Amino acid sequence: MKIKNIAILSCCLLPFNAVADDSIGELRANFRRVALEMSSTEVQNAKYYTDNPNSQLSADSQNMIKGVFDFVLEYEQPTWQWNNSLFAEYGRTKIRPADDETTTSEDADQILFTTDYNRKMWHWDFDNVDAGPFASLAYQTEFKANNPAPLQKIFRGKAGIKAFNGDIIKDLYVAAVGEYDLTYSDEHTTKSAYEIGWRTEYVNSDQVKFQFEGYFRDYLTYSEYIATDLKYELSAIGRMDVKIKNNFSLAPYVQYFQGEARGVGKTGSNFMIGLSFAYSELFNIYKK
Repeated sequence: MKIKNIAILSCCLLPFNAVADDSIGELRANFRRVALEMSSTEVQNAKYYTDNPNSQLSADSQNMIKGVFDFVLEYEQPTWQWNNSLFAEYGRTKIRPADDETTTSEDADQILFTTDYNRKMWHWDFDNVDAGPFASLAYQTEFKANNPAPLQKIFRGKAGIKAFNGDIIKDLYVAAVGEYDLTYSDEHTTKSAYEIGWRTEYVNSDQVKFQFEGYFRDYLTYSEYIATDLKYELSAIGRMDVKIKNNFSLAPYVQYFQGEARGVGKTGSNFMIGLSFAYSELFNIYKK
């Protein structure tokens, strides 16, 4: 399988001496979610029904498509864990009004590379969860600029306390955050914030799994004033994965994002309900 070959090749993210070390624990390729989300509304002769009370006949034709790739290379020892991850998503909606020009807008556009180190200092029996300090480095960008804004380019570091690897609690953390924002070439901005994040899973049966993940990030200081910088971010996603065959599933989901720009003074939000066709699998590459 091509995906399995990608998982094996991704070992290059790890130092060679780590794989050769006799004390190595376990190396895993975790395809958390490779998904395609689509919806389509096709309306014929809508221009003749603009005064009709039936909105199904007067609606705009539109198509929405979104792709998601969420992959983590996990290297685990008895006392620590090191993860290298790639998260990417891109979504577009095309609206075709009956008597106007077709318009296209981006619903999602993000590429996030992350490496994080998690120390196992405590173990909680109630959820079989490990806990301890952690630190991470990340680079966030996007596939294309959201005109007229420039292409987003942000380096982000975090340090804090995390609970992870539990039966239900996969990640639960509180952290101090530092950012170096290169989005605007003439203004390189440094920012500080605190962040609370979570990722949970509840397996209801062999066929159904509930997932809830998100974060809240509150910015405290900025080195420069840029009106488009956010004061805070709140992101939350809830999904119900229903397995249809092997590692493939259908997943109805609810997604919410909220933020407030420094130069606006009003809260903006994005709420989405959809259905995705997803693939997920965990490969054990090496275990000793």
